[in-house]
Amino acid sequence: MPLKTAFTGLLSIAHPVVCAPMMPEAGGALAAAVSNAGGLGLVAGGSGDPERLEPEIALLVERTTKPWGVGFITWAVTRQRIQQALGHRPPVVMLNFGDPSPYANLVHEAGSLLIVGVTDLEEARQAVAVGSDVIVAQGGEAGGHGGRRATLPFVPAVVDLVAPTPVLAAGGIADGRGLAAALVLGAAGALLGTRFLATPEALIAPWRAKAVVEGRGEETERGRVADLVREGGAEWPPKWAVRTIRNAAVEQWSGREKELEAELEANAVTREAYYRAAADGDPSVAAVLAGEAIDLITDIVPAAELVGRIVSQAEVALETAGHV
Repeated sequence: MPLKTAFTGLLSIAHPVVCAPMMPEAGGALAAAVSNAGGLGLVAGGSGDPERLEPEIALLVERTTKPWGVGFITWAVTRQRIQQALGHRPPVVMLNFGDPSPYANLVHEAGSLLIVGVTDLEEARQAVAVGSDVIVAQGGEAGGHGGRRATLPFVPAVVDLVAPTPVLAAGGIADGRGLAAALVLGAAGALLGTRFLATPEALIAPWRAKAVVEGRGEETERGRVADLVREGGAEWPPKWAVRTIRNAAVEQWSGREKELEAELEANAVTREAYYRAAADGDPSVAAVLAGEAIDLITDIVPAAELVGRIVSQAEVALETAGHV
């Protein structure tokens, strides 16, 4: 049973599977592999730093002729940097975390399709107001930054609110059963992040990938500790806390964020210790961003194979639902 939806029709792609533009792990190789497999690969644009983004886009366009896109952190990016990326004529631009209104017309005037990520209903209304072509409803189970709404009730609420705009579900989806559930909830596809970390194409340190494969959902939690100690992380608006695998650093400082901020301001050694831990591959100090669905991630598999596996699982799940 082919999974044809409003989203696949909009982009003329085979599968309603999207790789999240995780910063920095979603580079050109990962995005190209997902697109070539029939999904949609999004390269991480972050704040749009051209020194990092330009080589990844060049690699991406070298490796695929299929639809692809760039995802930006909306509160951190500028018009100039979006314009630079639009010079590569990306079929898709995704804006996530922040007000998309300053950039929506810029994206549409360039001929790109606009995807806006939302974490609550007010953000969903804003996405509709700026003319988003597709909306990603991200539940709080997602790894990395996000909101507080649970995916299961949030997705259909967004679907009802923004109809007929296609919605992609995100947050806690790591296999075909999650994709099938998203479709049943009324979504036109799913955006996956953490699952694509466990691929050879992801720009991720081996120790972090290992932590994802071996981790458990109950070991993850959302908070601000990891942001405070990371370079530039403290700039993140508190509305979108970060979900990481709980470690000794999180346990030490969770609930004591004000104390941690004071410690970081007074003692540079604390932040330097974090950077050393990241360089040394010490997960007891350095953060591993991951969602609750890591229970379902048990291997590292090529991205193209993963897309096929997810789609096949979803087809089986939809065909057998109600007959177990």
